[in-house]
Amino acid sequence: MSADRLSGDLEKGDGEPVGRPPLDLRMLVPALMAWACTVVALPQPVTVVLGIAIGCLVLGVLCLLVGRGRRSSGWRAGIALGWLCTALLLGALVAHQSARTAGPVETLAAQRAIVRVTAVVESDPRLVVTNPARPTVIYRASVRAVVGRGARSTPDTPVLVFARPTWRAPAWHDRIEFTGRLQPADAGDDVTALLDARSPPRVVGRPGPLTRWVESLRSDTRAATASLPADPRGLVPALVTGDTARMPTRLNDDMRATGLTHLSAVSGSNVTFVLVGAGWLAGWCRVPRRWRTPLALLVLGWFVLLCRPEPSVLRAAVMGVVGLLGVSMSRRRVGSSALAAAIVVLLAWDPWLARSYGFALSALATLGLLLFARPWSDAMAARLPLRLRPVADAIAIPLAAQAACAPVIVLLQSSVSLVGVPANLLAAVFVEPATLAGVVTVLASPLGPAVAAVPAWCAAVPAWGIAWVAHVGARVPGGVLPWPSGLGGALLLGALTVLAIWGGVGLWGRARTHPALAAGCALALTAAAWPLPHLGWPPQGWVWISCDVGQGDGGVLATTPGHGVVVDTGPDPQHIDACLHRAGVTRIDAIVLTHFHLDHVGGLTGALRGRSVGEIFVTPVVATSAPGTREAASNAPLVHRLAAASHIPVRTLVTGDTVNWPGVHAVVLWPSREIDAGSIQNNASITLDVRTHGLRILLTGDIEREAGAAVYGELSHQPTGPPFDVLKVAHHGSANQSADLVRFVHAPISIISVGAHNDYGLPTPSTLSLLKSLPGATYRTDRGGDVVVAVRDGRVTVDRP
Repeated sequence: MSADRLSGDLEKGDGEPVGRPPLDLRMLVPALMAWACTVVALPQPVTVVLGIAIGCLVLGVLCLLVGRGRRSSGWRAGIALGWLCTALLLGALVAHQSARTAGPVETLAAQRAIVRVTAVVESDPRLVVTNPARPTVIYRASVRAVVGRGARSTPDTPVLVFARPTWRAPAWHDRIEFTGRLQPADAGDDVTALLDARSPPRVVGRPGPLTRWVESLRSDTRAATASLPADPRGLVPALVTGDTARMPTRLNDDMRATGLTHLSAVSGSNVTFVLVGAGWLAGWCRVPRRWRTPLALLVLGWFVLLCRPEPSVLRAAVMGVVGLLGVSMSRRRVGSSALAAAIVVLLAWDPWLARSYGFALSALATLGLLLFARPWSDAMAARLPLRLRPVADAIAIPLAAQAACAPVIVLLQSSVSLVGVPANLLAAVFVEPATLAGVVTVLASPLGPAVAAVPAWCAAVPAWGIAWVAHVGARVPGGVLPWPSGLGGALLLGALTVLAIWGGVGLWGRARTHPALAAGCALALTAAAWPLPHLGWPPQGWVWISCDVGQGDGGVLATTPGHGVVVDTGPDPQHIDACLHRAGVTRIDAIVLTHFHLDHVGGLTGALRGRSVGEIFVTPVVATSAPGTREAASNAPLVHRLAAASHIPVRTLVTGDTVNWPGVHAVVLWPSREIDAGSIQNNASITLDVRTHGLRILLTGDIEREAGAAVYGELSHQPTGPPFDVLKVAHHGSANQSADLVRFVHAPISIISVGAHNDYGLPTPSTLSLLKSLPGATYRTDRGGDVVVAVRDGRVTVDRP
C-alpha cells in the first residue's frame, strides 16, 4: 500500500491534488538552529544556559517588533522564530537541569558518598564485559529516595547503575532498594550520576497493571518465537517490540555493516509499517473514514506501549508519523512543518535527545523523505512502464533516507556503505510481512506458545530473508568504502552529497541529449571507483599478514572479504591502522591481544579507528611490575578502558579453548598457568594453532623458553596432524627461545616481527642461526615491511610490498 493510499484511508478527503505541492521550510530552519544551540548548551552550567535563553528571547521579540509593517518582515519573522525556538528549548533545558539538581544526588556524587537508594528501573539490564575479572551489568534508573550522609531526600534523579551479574537482575519499572557508591557523571550526560551498587537490589514494588500486561505480552512473544532458528528468533521480537536480547552477534554486526540496524530497533520505519497495516485493516473492515485517524492513533499508542514508552520509542513514533506525511503527495506540504514541530517538542520534552545519534538519524531520514523521496519517486515513475511504477517508491525511499543520514553514519563508523541502499531495497520486500506477522504473533501470544507459533513461523520466513540480505551484503567485496573520520569526514561527505543532488538534475538533462557520452562517462567513473581487491595490495588469496609495526607485534588473519582477525596491534596506532587499511580490512571479527605489554597493545586505538570489532580476547594473566624486577608495566587497564568506551566485549583464552571465525579455526595452546621464571607477561602470551585456507600457522606471541617448552609438550602429545606451514617466531627473535619447539615445528616459512635498528639487538644471532639450520626461509618485517602469506592456485607464496 502506498503512502498516498494510506493517507487517504486514514483521513477523509474528496480526491488527491493535482501536481506536487512545494515544501515550506520556514519553520524547519529555525527548528534546526534551535537544535544546534541545544547541543552546545547541554554541558554548560544552568546559570549560563539561563542567560543565553533570556538573550535569545529578547532578540526574538526585538526582531518581531522591528520588522512590523515592513516588506522584509518575512525573513525577519523567520529569524525571530529561530531565536524564540532557541529560547524555548534552552528554557526547557534549564527547567530539566534545575529539577535534576534540586535533590542531593549531585552533591553526594561529587563527594563519592555511600548511599541507600530507592529507585525505579528505566531500562533492561545489559551485561558489559569490560574486565574479565569483573563483568558488569548496567541499567538506567530513576532515584526516588536517597539516604546518605545523615540525610534523607525524595528526588527524581536519573542515574546509571553498575551491578554484579551474579545478582538477580530487576525487571523494567521494578521499584528496588540497594546500597551503592555515587560518582559524578560527565557534563552533558543524560544522567546526573553513576551509582556503583554494593548490595543486591531488593524489589520493593512492582509496576502497575498496564505495564505488567505489556511485559507479559513481550514475555509471551519470546516464548512463541523460542522454537525458531537463531536469526528469526532474535529478529522477529526486535522488529515488533524492540526486544534485541536474543539477536545473534553476527547478525547484529552484519546488519550494522549493511545499514539495516534501524530494523532491529524501534524506528520510524517500524511505525510506518504498523500504520500501513492499520490503514489496510480499516479499509478492509470498511471503517468509516472519520474513525480511521482515531483508530490509527489508538494502534500507534498500543505499539508505543508494547515497545515501552522510552525516549527512543517516542521519538520513533513521532518521526514515523512525520515520515508518512513526507512521502504522501497530499500531505507533503505540511510535512516540513510537522518535522519542525516534532523536533522542537521532542527536544523540549527531553533536551538530551539533541546529542543522540538515534535522534539525529531519525530526523535526518525524515528530512530526506520530505525533500527527496516524492520528487525522486515521481521522476523515476515517469520513466518506468505502468506495471513497474510501484518500484519507484521502493527505490526512492531508502535512497533518500540514506543520502540524508550518510554524514552522521560516517561519524559512527568512518566508512561509507556502498551496499546500504541495495540492502535496504531488498530487505524492504521482507520487512512489512515480517512486521505484520510479528504483530499477529504478539496478539496471539496470550493464547499460548502453540497457537502463537503459527504466525511466528509466518514471520520467521521474511525475517530470515532480512537476515540473509544482511549476511550476504556484509560480505560483498568492496561493499564498504573507507572514509575520513570525524567532523571533517562528515562535512566532506555532506558537501559531496549536496553537489551530487544539485548537479544531478543538470547532468540528467545532458545525459538525455548525449546518451553515448553519458554512458561512456558513467563507465569511466564506475571503473575508477570500483574496488580492485586483487590488484596491487594486498595480494590475491592472502591468508596472514605480519604487519610492519616497528618494534612490536601485529598481524591479521583473513576471514571474509573486508574482514579479518587482528592478532596484536603493535606499539603505534598509526602503523597498525595503515596496515589494516592497506589490507582492505574494514571490519574486525575479533582482536587477540596475546599479552599486555605496550609493544603488543599500544596500537589498539589504531585498529579500532573506523572499524567495528566483534570482541577482544586477552590472556587471563595480568602481572604487575615491581621495583627491582624486569617486568614491564601491564597495560590491561588501558585495554579494558578502550573496550568499554567502544562497547566491545572482552574474553579470556586459556589452553584447550577453541575459537572459530569464517574460514578460520584456532586452538589455544597456551597459557594454562602463570610462570614465575623470566617475564611473567611474556610467558603468559596466548599461543594459537591456527588452521585456515588449508594452512597451519603457529602464532606464539612473546613466549620465552619456559612457556615454549610447555607449548612443545602440548604439541608433542597431540595426535599427528598436518605439518605447520608458518611460524611466527616468538618474542621478535629473542635468544630466550625454546629450540625444541622451533625444531618440532620446522615450518617452511618463519616470520620475525621486529623493528629496524632496535635497542635490544633483535633478532639475535643465535635465533637466526637456529632458523637457518632448518629447511625453509626466514622473513623479517624490519627488512622489506609487511610479510604476506597467500595461497594462489594451490601454492603457498610470500609477498612483500
